[in-house]
Amino acid sequence: MKALVDPDHALATGLDAIRTEFQVPGDFPQEVLAAAERASMRAPTAHIDRLDLPFVTLDPATSTDLDQAFCIEACGEDFLLRYAIADVSWFVEPGDVIDAEAWRRGETMYLPDGKAGLYPPILGERAASLLPDGPRPAIVFIVRVAPDGGVRLDGAERAIIRSRAKLSYDGVRPSDLPPQMEELAQRIAEAERRRGASRVDPPEQQVEAASGGGFELSFRPRLVAEDRNAALSLATNLAVADAMLAHQTGLFRVMPEPDTATVARLRVRAAAIAVVWPPEMPLQTFEQALSPEVPRDAAMMLAIRRAGSGASYEPYRSGATPWHAAMGATYAHATAPLRRLADRYVVMAALAIANGQDVPEPIAAAFETLPPVMARAGARQGQIDRAVLDLAEAVMLSGEVGKTFSATVVEADPRHARIQLFDLPVLARIAAKDLTPGDRIDARLIGVDPARRRIDFDVV
Repeated sequence: MKALVDPDHALATGLDAIRTEFQVPGDFPQEVLAAAERASMRAPTAHIDRLDLPFVTLDPATSTDLDQAFCIEACGEDFLLRYAIADVSWFVEPGDVIDAEAWRRGETMYLPDGKAGLYPPILGERAASLLPDGPRPAIVFIVRVAPDGGVRLDGAERAIIRSRAKLSYDGVRPSDLPPQMEELAQRIAEAERRRGASRVDPPEQQVEAASGGGFELSFRPRLVAEDRNAALSLATNLAVADAMLAHQTGLFRVMPEPDTATVARLRVRAAAIAVVWPPEMPLQTFEQALSPEVPRDAAMMLAIRRAGSGASYEPYRSGATPWHAAMGATYAHATAPLRRLADRYVVMAALAIANGQDVPEPIAAAFETLPPVMARAGARQGQIDRAVLDLAEAVMLSGEVGKTFSATVVEADPRHARIQLFDLPVLARIAAKDLTPGDRIDARLIGVDPARRRIDFDVV
């Protein structure tokens, strides 16, 4: 992690330029803010009292748009996970002005110095957010987790809950969490391994606001608490997806299996960087054996991620089983309705199904029109993330032209390579031939242009 020294305010200027370039939404229209103000005062009347249940939230410390709260109890050999999801639909009606603005946005857009929320802050960060400052309406999914990690949606209800604590990934203690959480996460992880899921992530490069002001550029390792929390969300999403599939409706996340040609290219890459991949070992098993702590493994993980065609949204189609290759299962997004438009509709469909009701027509109709909206929003966030990283790297290296850095090659083609610097959290392209992923090289910085978000190296 490195602090970004920015005396000329190039980073702030560059972030403003990124907002303009990628049309990041600004303030909400006045009619939307007024409608959100009125909606925030809507008293819950269709909710069961569950204030006695010991719900907590677990998120980044600075988060205020809290989608999920949870509590866990043993039920024989099973665990019952009660996963409370912010009841956004209590405040937002299909077709109202708040809903229309959310369809224009698609999802919350994040930058290091702020975000463009999917919903006005009075809803997304106050009335609908599962903060611990008072009762909140929620949709509570009851997910049964078997000893083998199998999951089933046992029920869903509208309920009034109260979070007992706002826990953070970097500050939570084991005693703050349900005692069953570690074993539940292990069950989910074991089930993933058995079904050949390949949800393996390389180190994440990111730019964050620093606690004392300014910004930091880093490769951030995932924390244990983060992985365990992700297991709860995964269990819920899998259970909701199975319930929708059984009722022949819904919106699913899908990802195709890598084709034969892609796997063949990846095997060539593994051989080139001396990562052992036995001929009889499937790709999913190979991925699970890689470690982000090992430079060559990290390079291989990045190559695998970039070789995939990416996940997308797909409505239910008769006779077809939606499949997510990385999850090794039928999968859906249901656990972040404050941040993703599609989740609100999936949550309401699952609530109806769990209570033996037909999915409301406006919800079912939305499944057909949501995929392109979510695809555009996801693509824009990906472009923003890359632009922010390019900007931060250029700001960090300003004034270093002419300096030589040690680096590892993480990707290569006949004319270019992507290198990771050893001493700085920087990934950069370099014009060079005859490089192989895993090579160690010395790279000289020959040009920096923060305004164009560009850095240029050559090989020493």
